[in-house]
Amino acid sequence: MQMPDLTRLIALAAIWGASFIFMRIASPEIGAVNTAFLRVFFGFVGLALILIAFRNKFDFKGKIRATLALGIINSGIPFFMYCMAARTLPAGYSAILNATTPLMGAFIGFAFFNEKMTPKRWIGAVLGLIGIVFITTTGGWHDTGDVLVGVAACLIATSCYGLAGYLTRRWITNKGGLDPKLVAFGSQIGATVFLMPFFIGSVIENPDIDWFQGKIWLSVICVGFLCTSVAYIIYFKLIETIGALRTLTVTFLIPIFAVIWGYLALSETINEKFIIGSVIVCAAVWLVVSPEKTPAKKILKV
Repeated sequence: MQMPDLTRLIALAAIWGASFIFMRIASPEIGAVNTAFLRVFFGFVGLALILIAFRNKFDFKGKIRATLALGIINSGIPFFMYCMAARTLPAGYSAILNATTPLMGAFIGFAFFNEKMTPKRWIGAVLGLIGIVFITTTGGWHDTGDVLVGVAACLIATSCYGLAGYLTRRWITNKGGLDPKLVAFGSQIGATVFLMPFFIGSVIENPDIDWFQGKIWLSVICVGFLCTSVAYIIYFKLIETIGALRTLTVTFLIPIFAVIWGYLALSETINEKFIIGSVIVCAAVWLVVSPEKTPAKKILKV
């Protein structure tokens, strides 16, 4: 891996690690729905400005419905789930659970898309579940029920990410492809439209929310522009230069930065059980995403 690509990978991990901090700040104050909506809205605005700056044509080649649907699955629902989790889980915990995305993708591929599960991947899947149990049962919680809801929300989000990967291949890649920036832009439109009715309902039902908080607006603007718009550009550039599998290793780095940012910005702490669970989950993810060894071909001598 070249130094520019390594720099991009680390920068992407740092940015996406920070997204859990921003959601952790905003969600308890203005609610999960409002935080998720503002994230995708600012993400949509940011990507629109980027496309205009790059003078991209807004030609979806007949795939606008597919990109809108992907937006609901890959952004709308997951962002809302993570904002739900942010109300009860420290940022580092949500980040390490985010690393289960390849595990969920393996399960979904096996169950619905005829993907094979090798023994190594089954071992990884089982290890992943064990790691999640370690993280879920970590001590110091005031309300175990809230923790379980937060963990479940994170796993629903990673399941959506796993599903979206297969649907992107079926709806976009296998039908001639599309500029990744347009896929990202269209997906944010779909997520914004999907979450808007819930946002309007939330604002009407919760008139006591204090919207005049500088730290809240700073958080939602950063999570929208920086952690969505800019991060998408870096992400797709990495896929172009080093490939999807190597780009996926960013999931190993995100929890490190989330824990660091959580400690620096929110004084969050971690304990031994969380570290053990995190190591198990990372090992499980590696077993799932690492390439299979192909047996060497025997050369017949005549």
